[in-house]
Amino acid sequence: MEPCPSSPNCISTIAKKKRKKLPPLKLNTDVYEDKEAMKKIIATYPRTKLISERDDYLHFQFVTKLGKFTDDVEFYFDEENRLIHFRSASQKGWSDMGANKRRMKKISKKWNGR
Repeated sequence: MEPCPSSPNCISTIAKKKRKKLPPLKLNTDVYEDKEAMKKIIATYPRTKLISERDDYLHFQFVTKLGKFTDDVEFYFDEENRLIHFRSASQKGWSDMGANKRRMKKISKKWNGR
C-alpha cells in the first residue's frame, strides 16, 4: 500500500499523521476466510467493485453518490501480525469532506461487530 499523500482525502492504518490514521483491524481466522468476510461487508455498499485480489490483498473502488467521485480502498491481510491494514483515498481532488474516514470507520465497526 502506498502512503497517504499530503491532501486530506486519505485515511490509512500506516499513516504517520494522527489525523490520517485509524487502527488496523484484527485478523480473526485465516486470510482466506477473512478476505471472504471482508468481501461480504463491502458488498453491502452500493456502487462498489472489486478491482484486484491477491493472496493477502483486496482492492475495491467506491463511487460516491454525489459527484460520482471514485475512491480506492485497499486491504492488506498481514497473517504474521494477525492484522488487516487498509487505505482509503480519493483518486482526484483535494478534500473529500471526511468521506474516506467515515467509510472506513463504518467498515471497521461492521468488522468488529460480526
